[in-house]
Amino acid sequence: MTFDMKALQGILVCPQSHSELVLDEEKLICTDLECRLQFDIQDGIPVMLVDEAQQLSDHDWHAAMNRNNRDTDGRTSDDESDSN
Repeated sequence: MTFDMKALQGILVCPQSHSELVLDEEKLICTDLECRLQFDIQDGIPVMLVDEAQQLSDHDWHAAMNRNNRDTDGRTSDDESDSN
């Protein structure tokens, strides 16, 4: 079973910070710099338990945000251009 992030976009949020999540490879990553939690997806189902999540290092979190076209403050590149 494949996880469909588009179907849950805007509904599924980080259970700790309530921030948006991004799909990075086969993991969901919180877009909040202070939180930086990474959630596994097992058999197409995200495991949204804080106790089972991994906190990414600053470096790994920034790399994941860059791969997903996010600024290091968690905004999309499009958000930044909209504010100018």
